[in-house]
Amino acid sequence: MTTPPRLEVRDLVRRFDGRTVVDGVSLSIESGQVTCLLGPSGCGKSTTLRMIAGVDMQDEGTIHVDGRLVCDTVFRVPPERRSIGLMFQDFALFPHLSVAENIAFGLPRGSAARDRRVDELLERVSLAGFAPKYPHELSGGEQQRVALVRALAPNPRILLMDEPFSGLDERLRDDIRDDTLALLKEEGTAVLLVTHEPHEAMRMADEIALMRAGRIVQSGAPYNIYNAPVDRAAAAFFSDINILRGTVRGALTETPFGEFLAPGVADGTEVEIVIRPQHLKIDFDRAGRGPNPTPEDGTAARAKVERARFMGRESLVEFRMEAGGEMLKATVPGVFLPGSGTPMWLMIRRDRCFVFPRTG
Repeated sequence: MTTPPRLEVRDLVRRFDGRTVVDGVSLSIESGQVTCLLGPSGCGKSTTLRMIAGVDMQDEGTIHVDGRLVCDTVFRVPPERRSIGLMFQDFALFPHLSVAENIAFGLPRGSAARDRRVDELLERVSLAGFAPKYPHELSGGEQQRVALVRALAPNPRILLMDEPFSGLDERLRDDIRDDTLALLKEEGTAVLLVTHEPHEAMRMADEIALMRAGRIVQSGAPYNIYNAPVDRAAAAFFSDINILRGTVRGALTETPFGEFLAPGVADGTEVEIVIRPQHLKIDFDRAGRGPNPTPEDGTAARAKVERARFMGRESLVEFRMEAGGEMLKATVPGVFLPGSGTPMWLMIRRDRCFVFPRTG
């Protein structure tokens, strides 16, 4: 018999004042899996989280935990009986309670197991000895770790995390994220993490559900979402992009970089060819000549450098195409700072570009 998902959400809908904020959201999470609900502010991520937690009620759809219905539009298990932990961006630690008392808040009182659980969790997040301290005595990173282990202390089946790292100093975030992910994997908790940061989702998630205007528009492993975006907006959400525009003729689109395949797209359709800056190839100008065409990179096109900037790990070079005048960006590892006006040749890797029908 197949084991049901730890969390399953089916066709959730939520409306406010006649406006649909969450529109048919469905997802499932297995035990030990981290899923990121990723999208811009206002797309319905936190509303979805609140409905799963039980602090808001859906207008349509159902929520299941381990195959058992916990909420539909009539039946509703109270939030405290769903075995769901919550962690929010403000940490919400009780200022009048010590670290140990905060962590033990949701545990049965008066048991030796309660104290052991607190000590064990503090040890696992490198905060042994912090039990008697109070929240105002802790740094932001320490408060975040206390909030995490407080949510995990009762051994919830599911942990919901709403932008939990947004209040941290940027330099601390990656270390805190990695420590958090290690602890979540050890606990085997199913995690739904809401974030608007693609870097955070890529770093932490086993699966990403990309949300836009109340809907999940694409879901899958981070590698697949990044390398096979469903549309231009999905590609642009994860990185800067370059766009070339053209019209399909006989399943081909003509550009300064040669022809691009557009299979299944009707003749006369305007399309956008999307390429990320790191996949634009650069070659030097040789007295007005560039590299020969290849099947992998197509035809080289001449451009002139508008500006070049060193960004730390890489250099960002902006080009203006001689044919058409489009502006394209390229990133190059390390230091590469050609002067403004320098002629160069650009090529587009055919296996790293995406062709979408034009929208907007």
